[in-house]
Amino acid sequence: MRFLLKVIINAVALWLTTYIVPGVTVHAWAPGDTTAIVLTYLLVALIFGVVNAIVGTAIRIVAFPLYILTLGLISLVVNAFLLFIVSWISDAMGFGLHVDGFWSGVFGALVLGIIAWLLGLVLRPVTRG
Repeated sequence: MRFLLKVIINAVALWLTTYIVPGVTVHAWAPGDTTAIVLTYLLVALIFGVVNAIVGTAIRIVAFPLYILTLGLISLVVNAFLLFIVSWISDAMGFGLHVDGFWSGVFGALVLGIIAWLLGLVLRPVTRG
């Protein structure tokens, strides 16, 4: 239940990020169909969760000295890199996330992280128990 709620939170955060950041877009496999658009956001959020859990954890372990040296600011670059990986994977599937450039990725990662954090704070009482 908790995993599904986190995927939904990430999907909503990604949806809001595409409205705020001009260089981050999501392309559904059936653009006119609302169900296909919602499923695309959920699939991209699922891909992002898997990539963040596997690749993100490995990068954070290896780059731990850089996190200390930059006081955590390298996390913006790491999260932008993870967005690019998700963009590459979803583009290979024929739908999904598209990030235009490096700065769009960094700003998108920042906005995505803040929105997901805020939604997690709002829905925290639901996830406990």
